[in-house]
Amino acid sequence: MELSSGFYGRSNPHMLSTSGGKAMGKLIEATHEPAGVEINMKPVLDIVEDIFERATPAAPGAIKQVDASEQDERALHYSSLEQMMDVLSATINRISCEITYRLSIGEDAHSTTLAVAQIVKGYSWDAKIVLALAAFAMTYGEFLLVVQLYATNPLAKDVALLKQLPEILTRADLLKPKFDTLANLINAMVVVAKCTVEFKGLPSKYIRPEDPELSSANADIPSAVYWTIRSTVICSSQIMGLINMGHGFLSSTTDAWELSSLTHNINSIYNDLVEKLNRCRQRINERKDIEAFETLVRLFDAIHIDNMKILKALIYAKDDQPPLWDGTTKQRVSIELLRRKSVLLLISDLEIPEKELIILEQIYNESRVQPTRIESQYEVIWIPIVDRSSTFDDTMRKQFESLQAMMPWYSVGHPSMIQPAVMRYIKEVWGFNKKPLLVVLDPQGRVVNPNAMPMMFIWGSMAFPFTKLREEALWKEETWRIELLADSIDPSIINWANMNWIRKFTTTAKAVAKTANIELEMLYLGKSNPRERVRRNMTNIELENLSHTLSDISLIWFFWVRLESMWHSRAQHGVTVRNDLIMQEILTMLGFDGSDQGWAVISRGADEMARAKAETFLKSLEEYTAWEAAAAEKGFIPALNDHFRSLRTEHHCNRLTLPGISAAEIGSIKDTVVCVDCGK
Repeated sequence: MELSSGFYGRSNPHMLSTSGGKAMGKLIEATHEPAGVEINMKPVLDIVEDIFERATPAAPGAIKQVDASEQDERALHYSSLEQMMDVLSATINRISCEITYRLSIGEDAHSTTLAVAQIVKGYSWDAKIVLALAAFAMTYGEFLLVVQLYATNPLAKDVALLKQLPEILTRADLLKPKFDTLANLINAMVVVAKCTVEFKGLPSKYIRPEDPELSSANADIPSAVYWTIRSTVICSSQIMGLINMGHGFLSSTTDAWELSSLTHNINSIYNDLVEKLNRCRQRINERKDIEAFETLVRLFDAIHIDNMKILKALIYAKDDQPPLWDGTTKQRVSIELLRRKSVLLLISDLEIPEKELIILEQIYNESRVQPTRIESQYEVIWIPIVDRSSTFDDTMRKQFESLQAMMPWYSVGHPSMIQPAVMRYIKEVWGFNKKPLLVVLDPQGRVVNPNAMPMMFIWGSMAFPFTKLREEALWKEETWRIELLADSIDPSIINWANMNWIRKFTTTAKAVAKTANIELEMLYLGKSNPRERVRRNMTNIELENLSHTLSDISLIWFFWVRLESMWHSRAQHGVTVRNDLIMQEILTMLGFDGSDQGWAVISRGADEMARAKAETFLKSLEEYTAWEAAAAEKGFIPALNDHFRSLRTEHHCNRLTLPGISAAEIGSIKDTVVCVDCGK
């Protein structure tokens, strides 16, 4: 019997339009009578996709080799499908026979599509598509088996002869374009099927049918079902046409156009569905993140016997790889190494200042020199916060690895190990906002200090275990002395006084020291944000031998950061400027840094200190003869302080820029900032 290719599904252009597509979806929806039986169609779809991939011929007569691993994988698929296919095989065969019969009597593709829809009316939407694809996969796979084996297998050769295929198979130049066009449509159908299966598998716990993202997709799926079934009908007609029509069918441009039009239509359906699927995934992820955040809150409120639950909740270990990178051994290590240890979480983005890292590294390395000391019983983990909305590209990867290489402590293996819910917790509960934090967890995983960075900068490892009680105890031991002001900047500073300014100031100071018969050493400290001018000053001071300078310019920055840390620490403990000498002196020093003038501090021994702006200090030194007698009676420092007070005028201006504070700290600062000179 000779068949006319015109019966094999010539499409009405209106049917391919948006309105036409929705109308076809309504027809399919009218046949939908779900039986309530839920079947996981993904294993069936996997086999169908496998058939399409293996069946596509490189050339007539070529046999695709299958390696051992693929054979094992195929055996696994088969074993998991056996019971399911007992239920589905009859339906798949019925669809295949229905399509073959209706096409053989010249029925059009639309009617055949609706007939198939009747067969699968009791199945879910994803099952309808997969079953139709499976029926076509049988037809396609059987035909291509003959194509691949006819040259080498006598049975295949006999079957090919009965199907009138040998003549066609000699024309690879015409056969390949036909199968390429078919392959494009098949690929489009498979990705649409995957989409519908994935929609079916969306977790109902996190997304509901009435949610806009899912309801919009559900409205479009019937149309996707219609066009996918119709495409399987058209593809089946192409295979039948090859068997019955020979060369004339191979060269048909009309059929090639229709296949391309269908492919375009199916791809449009896929693009729309995948966009809605992504919106569903986004909604699911948002709800999962909310749930994970609430779980994290409860976890931190609970009592634990060790810190493992907390650390594992903060750091997501994936791919069964150890989650931590040891900065000393340069190897991946297990988080179990930190069980029941005090852990400091260094939290920052990838823009953490190198100067801060250098100082923290010095403090950390000093603590490792005597690892058995009580002050050394802590570990540090770097927790990098990277915005998930930005692509973690090669530039960011190199930036992360560069920072990681500088750190001798632990760090997470990759920024993706910090999940969105954890980042939210860090920002909302711990107040992270660009400025690095050092969150302290005790051996049971409790937060004992939401930011120990000020303590670390002020006292180093001596602040262990970095609790608020320890901070209060350390402050009770402190007075305003040169060790507090300049400790960790240069240890030798305790043994000789500290002074700064340049040329005229140093010359005058040396002259006064000589007259007063006191031994004087001076150290230049510059500004809190040392720039090129400070570098040039240091070079000139060294060349002219005016005073001492620091070996590393980052220590100048650290001097001022320690002062800011002292201010943060005292402010959080409710200490006021009105009644606390240390707070007054801290604010005075910060005021010096905010001033356009220079300044100087002079100390004798540990406790005697005097400080003033450069103009006042220089004037006092130049007027030394006026208070020389008092210096001989009271001592140089007390007499100098008295002279400072005598020069103070009623009208004066001190400018102070308070260090940046987070939203979490604002509530703890209740004091009005007063002038340290006059109390106003």
